[in-house]
Amino acid sequence: MRRFAELYFAIDGSTKTNDKVAALSKYLREAPPADAAWAVFFLRGGKLPAPVPSRLLAEMAAESADVPPWLFAECYEAVGDLAETASLLLAASPDRRTEETLDQFITARLIPLRSMDKTEQRKFLIESWSLLSAKERFVWNKLITGSFRVGVSEGLVAKAVAAATGLAVNVVAHRLAGAWRPSAVAWEALANKDATDAHPGQPYPFSLAHPLDSEPQALGNLDDWVIEYKWDGIRAQVIKRQGEVFLWSRGGERLTDSFPEIVAQFAALPDGTVIDGELIAWKDAVLPFADLQHRIARKNPGKKLLDSTPARIFAFDLLEWQGQDVRSHNLDRRRELLHALPLHFSPVLQPKDWEHAAELRLGARDLLAEGLMLKRRNSPYGVGRERGVWWKWKLQPYSVDAVLVNAQRGSGRRASLFTDYTFALWDNDKLVPFAKAYSGLTDGEIRDVDAFIRHNTLEKFGPVCAVKPELVFEIAFEGIQRSNRHKSGIAVRFPRMARWRTDKSAADADTIDSVKALLPETIKP
Repeated sequence: MRRFAELYFAIDGSTKTNDKVAALSKYLREAPPADAAWAVFFLRGGKLPAPVPSRLLAEMAAESADVPPWLFAECYEAVGDLAETASLLLAASPDRRTEETLDQFITARLIPLRSMDKTEQRKFLIESWSLLSAKERFVWNKLITGSFRVGVSEGLVAKAVAAATGLAVNVVAHRLAGAWRPSAVAWEALANKDATDAHPGQPYPFSLAHPLDSEPQALGNLDDWVIEYKWDGIRAQVIKRQGEVFLWSRGGERLTDSFPEIVAQFAALPDGTVIDGELIAWKDAVLPFADLQHRIARKNPGKKLLDSTPARIFAFDLLEWQGQDVRSHNLDRRRELLHALPLHFSPVLQPKDWEHAAELRLGARDLLAEGLMLKRRNSPYGVGRERGVWWKWKLQPYSVDAVLVNAQRGSGRRASLFTDYTFALWDNDKLVPFAKAYSGLTDGEIRDVDAFIRHNTLEKFGPVCAVKPELVFEIAFEGIQRSNRHKSGIAVRFPRMARWRTDKSAADADTIDSVKALLPETIKP
């Protein structure tokens, strides 16, 4: 546990990728196999179900620290993170060091907490806290609360594993793809140079696109590129091996049970076939992403949901053919093999020139697409984001001017500042909340808005402050749909603050009707 805490702070304390890779690869070489497996699992974003409810953990931490509940609550509000608050208030024990490994702490202390009663949980937690230094306790609390995060990407973890094991990065990425589960056996299989990828449902790591950050003409000859729509769905791989069909999302979620119609559609494919494509909701046309969301979390969906929101895959790449990995073939060859299969394909566009491509891009929203994808014809299928191979040429986001009406404190390093905002639009003479946003401002702007909120709070509802409606912000967002759950009657995707409109007053903000006018024709009443 001590070495894992040291690794956490080594990674958290550096902004240099090489330093992070070096620290992690050193840990992986020296750690027991089970510890190495847990480290890879957590650093890639894996989480275990929280064994203790947050309220109960706060109660136990306050009691152990001999702090009254009201004072613990005040500290929590100032710090903004339960794990950090508990680690700061609990008495330091710098001379107490445990020899228990990370695996022992997880398997003998964290996992069993879920099946204990409150009295046993309290005893176990206090004992665990007493064995750890302040830094170790901080990391332990993060694991307990499920809030463990540190600045590494899946690609960085793959590089560190490759450096520690001598394997190629693409081999590591492939073996980690999908629902990789931590154990000593799993680590040894991951690190084994002679091992084969055993599970028939094992997906490949996804090839990802960079945002196009220049004029498309800079990409050269139009004929060198395959151009298709960027669909607003879920990136997915469909795998047919050993008579079974598997469906995986880009996020590593197995979706097979949630989309039985996809399994049925691909059951006739030959074994040894892996397709990359976009999972979308489709009923005579593409349906809004919000409709697809209803399907994602539903295991074994009923007939009513299957009939109202059927799904399909728009196939656009072939990764495995007749049991052979074809990712090293160029895109044109992969697509030639792909189009020999009886599938629904993502349409390939045939613009006359880059100006014509720009016109097609502007019409993407009418099809509920986000823009265009540009893929180099002679490119292999890469791992992660490889610059210059795939580009996403997205449409400019929607934007409206809205009024700040509510605010809450942030979390972590922003726990002492009001950074989470609710924005409203006019509905006749009333301001109606329509979106929440917390990103897009500079540190200086955040401090200025925080000062305004503190001097212009009208009333409080728990942690929420109702604010004098004066500040106007341009809110950008990627998508919009109708919603019966929101007072405004609409819901927007990925809202963020594009800029602070200091040149506008609240009276200049947009109306609900003006935003509803942005709804695509296909989903207007």
